[in-house]
Order: sequence, then C-alpha cells, then structure tokens
Amino acid sequence: MEVDLVYSIDPIQELPGHQDRAWNVAWNPAKPLLSSCSADKTVRIYNYAATTSLAPTFSHVATIPTGHTKTVRSIAWAPSGNTLATASFDSNIGIWEQEESEDGEGRKGEWECASLLEGHETECKSVAYSSSGTLLASCSRDKTSLSRSAVHPDADFECMGVLMEHTQDVKCVAWHPEEEILASASYDDTIKLYIDDPSDDWFCFLTLTGHSSTVWSLAWSPKSSYLASASDDKTIRIWRRVAEHKWECTLVLEGNERSVYSVSWGVGKPSSPSLGWVAAVGGDGAIRVWELSENEDSTLRQKLIAQLPNAHGVHDVNSVAWCPRQGFEDLFATTGDDGATRIWRITPTT
Repeated sequence: MEVDLVYSIDPIQELPGHQDRAWNVAWNPAKPLLSSCSADKTVRIYNYAATTSLAPTFSHVATIPTGHTKTVRSIAWAPSGNTLATASFDSNIGIWEQEESEDGEGRKGEWECASLLEGHETECKSVAYSSSGTLLASCSRDKTSLSRSAVHPDADFECMGVLMEHTQDVKCVAWHPEEEILASASYDDTIKLYIDDPSDDWFCFLTLTGHSSTVWSLAWSPKSSYLASASDDKTIRIWRRVAEHKWECTLVLEGNERSVYSVSWGVGKPSSPSLGWVAAVGGDGAIRVWELSENEDSTLRQKLIAQLPNAHGVHDVNSVAWCPRQGFEDLFATTGDDGATRIWRITPTT
C-alpha cells in the first residue's frame, strides 16, 4: 500500500448533545442540514453555513424525540431533502417530515412522524432511500431486507419485497447512486445484490464473497461503478462492475487495527481524475482516508492520504459520511460512543 500523507484531517466543530452513544450520521443532500441518531432514541438536526473564513459553522436547530422505544440505529434523508427515515431497535421505521407552518421569524414547524412502518420482527439496523426517492429499503436482525415503494400523498409505503437471502443478521443496505440496484451486507460475511423483476418480484442476482467476518457497512462510489464494503476482518474491499450483473473484488484496503464499522465514498477534489476518497472508521478509533485511481490497465491504485488516531478520544467511531453538497466536498462527519458528532475537513499539508 502506498502511503503519502499529503492531507491532514482538521477538526471543524464538535456537536455534543446525545445522552448515549451516537450511531449514525447523515447529510441532507439538498439542504444545509446534518442529522445524527443515538441510543438515547433521539435524532438531532444541525444547520450549517459558510463563513468569511470559509470554515462552516454548525448550529443545533431541532431534536426529534422520535417516540421509538429503543435505540435509533440508522437514519437516511430522501433525495428531496424533505423527508427523514429512522431505523430503530424496536423493529420499526419512522418517516419524518417538517410541518409547513412557520412562526413569526420564518422558522418552520416541528418535525412530525408522517408514517410508522412495521414488518420486521426484531432490531432494524439500517435504512436507505433510492436515488429517485421512490423506494425505501431497511434491514434487520431477523435476517431480512425489506423493499418498499412510496405511495403519495400521506408518506405511505407499500411493501414490494421481503428479501430473505442472508443466513444471519443483515447489517446494512445501500442503493446504487443511479440505478435501482440494492446491496445488503450481513453477519454471514457476504454481500447480496438485488434487482426488481417486473414480471415477478425483487430477487438476488449476485452474492459477493471474500470477507472472512461480518460485513458492517457499504458505500457506492459517486463517479463510477464501484462498491466498497467494510468488515469485522479489518479490511475494506473494493468491488468493480465488470458486466451488467457482475461485480468482482479488485482491491483490498488494509491497515485498520480493529473492526471497520463504517465506510463512506466521497468525490474527492472536484478537479481530480481519481475515483474519489474512501474514508473508514471503526473499533480502533482512527480515521483513515484513501485516494483511489485507475491505472492504464484498468487495475486500481490506492494511496493512504490522511489518517488521524483517537478521533473520538478513547471511544469507538461508529459512522463516517462525506458531505454530498457542492462546495463542501472536503467535509465529513463522524459519530462515536462518546455521544458526539464531529465535523472534519481534509486539507492539503503543503
């Protein structure tokens, strides 16, 4: 592995507030909002804006009590930025929308639960919207993933498929950024890819094997047809699409000292010809960022460009997410067992 630490990971702001470990963090794709969720059963929402120093500032604008009776494990924004989904250990999915009414100072109303989706038998671990916003996927400890289609209005959803391909807990679901392809990762060490058969139902068309332990997290590449997977085996695998319905492992990222809990794939520098930046966090408390690029023979080249130990002190880091909004591509957020959300910027060292 090539190591060239040409970037530093600089702290921008710490966002405290959760009373228990913070599990997941999600950037709103359309608005300057960031959300986090926690074992304290709440969701916290922050607004951010650029300042004259170009360093954005974040301010807390809302706390959603959620009403979930157990941990909120995962959150996801719809592409429109108007709807937020929560996945809870109480086996339910909450769909949240903000009231349209505004107060005298132009502030919108409270966040309300527009729909509560049932169907899982036990803990929900992950939730994700498709790129069109019309499909919602969730997964659970009950070994299933559910695919739902939005029915407008009323934020209602119709179950389109119950996917029962995994033999153990399903830890993560992630939609392809352009196509209606769903990926799921599991305690059974595999990744499953699904598509919809118009004449029948959703089905698994490919199983990706290679990890030797639980696959915790998935991230599709923003620029090309690649998928990253993070595992309890301390590695991140990069899978490349080699045919319409075929992916192969083309690269393994190593160097993590413990389980890798979360991986996120950012666009990198807007002017860069690379495939972007892959950030990973986990049980060793460190943040690592790799830059990936293609060689002339189509093989992949990896370069570890930044790393930071003890990102949340002595605590595990549970999630990482790059900001998807234009102009903020160098920002990412992490959450940890310390209950905090932390904002970071990756900056050149020279």
